[in-house]
Amino acid sequence: MARKPKIQMLPHEFRASTSLAGVYALRMLGMFLVLPVLALHAKELAAHLPAYEQLQMVGLAMAIYGLTQALLQLPLGILSDKIGRKKVIYLGMAVFAGGSFLAAVANSVEMLVLARAIQGAGAVSAAVTALLADLTREEVRTRAMSMIGLSIGLTFSISLVLSPILTRWVGVNGLFAMMGVLSAASLALVAFYTPNPTQSRLHQDAQAQTGRMGEVLRNTQLLRLNFGIFTLQAGLMAIFTALPFALQQLGWEKTTHWQVYLPATVIGLVLMIPAIIVGETRNKLKQVFVLGIALVLLAQFALIFSLHSIWAIGVALIVYFIGFNILEASIPSLVSKIAPSDLKGTAMGVYNTLQSVGVFTGGIIGSKMYALYGFTGVFGFCCVMIGAWLLLAITAPAPKPVKNVIFALPEMWHNRLDELSGSLKQVEGVEAVSFSDDKNNLFIKALQHGFDEEQVKQILTGV
Repeated sequence: MARKPKIQMLPHEFRASTSLAGVYALRMLGMFLVLPVLALHAKELAAHLPAYEQLQMVGLAMAIYGLTQALLQLPLGILSDKIGRKKVIYLGMAVFAGGSFLAAVANSVEMLVLARAIQGAGAVSAAVTALLADLTREEVRTRAMSMIGLSIGLTFSISLVLSPILTRWVGVNGLFAMMGVLSAASLALVAFYTPNPTQSRLHQDAQAQTGRMGEVLRNTQLLRLNFGIFTLQAGLMAIFTALPFALQQLGWEKTTHWQVYLPATVIGLVLMIPAIIVGETRNKLKQVFVLGIALVLLAQFALIFSLHSIWAIGVALIVYFIGFNILEASIPSLVSKIAPSDLKGTAMGVYNTLQSVGVFTGGIIGSKMYALYGFTGVFGFCCVMIGAWLLLAITAPAPKPVKNVIFALPEMWHNRLDELSGSLKQVEGVEAVSFSDDKNNLFIKALQHGFDEEQVKQILTGV
């Protein structure tokens, strides 16, 4: 059977996808680029405080970014429906730039905490996703969204390596100033390169519907995944609240920490790719997912006993980032498979919010554990959380090997939705059928193999 030709992106869709992926990646720099060096920098600024209060302020500087992002992410997305996508993106990136420049001149830990809170308040993720949905057709939207996902993964890995290197050249204050300049540049990118949408409307496959949050929160499978991303991000922040101090105690200055992170991130990225391919193509996604959690748990446990040796830390981090990268790639895929097609945007909105809450929780509790119980307390806390997640994942049912397919709904069917739904459910490979509230789009959750897409098109066109 001849392979179906791939639908190509139109020029304006490619421009939208690449430019907004860049904006999204820049947004994530706010958390990732300073992550390896922020704890040490905050502790230096808090040197005038008692030791316990120093670590509390370190945790707050690490965490507050996630709190303001979690609080404002969905409201700013809703605001973009009312005043326009680009206006909210301009506002958010300007706020982010302002927070970055304030952090660059911060001469006290209290000012640094305020600057980090302002950075997080520039929460443009939902508005960026909505603008991308406005600018892309249903047939290529999943591909466009995957470009954003790829940009996030690359930003994370590159940031961990570049952060200590750049710190040697420009210092931590220079890193913040650099983020501010890049944020300002992104405003020009959106203004002059990203196309303007002809109309903005709610895209149920890409945007959160606040009135239907309850449906997502009552779905036990999605709740397990939301707990998972919360735990994964909390563990990551807890690690970087404590690990830089362990490396410093071994005689490694913060400008040399990249030598530890580089092999861990590269190997983690390389080995993640075949694991995800096996999971998706051979219907082994649950097994790969559980393996990722087990690797993260093993690495956290190993770190408790590895802090005497840079080599032992390096090996533990390699194991950690293999698992971390598998999970970062597979959790959104699982959310997409499990969530009803017309609630995928809402499910991802809840997912993104819990991700930010995890950042806040990990920074606060990680610093508290480090202050009270040292490194063992931090990594022990992570082991407990991840162990609970592992049990939830093992006992969860395996998701069906499905994909979400979106079609424009011809006007001839607008008043015959029940009839159309019944016909479509008879098509081979169709698992579920739903429609957008405005009747413009048809959402089908279909099996990855065996789905007769041509028959669906014939039904829709009446040919």
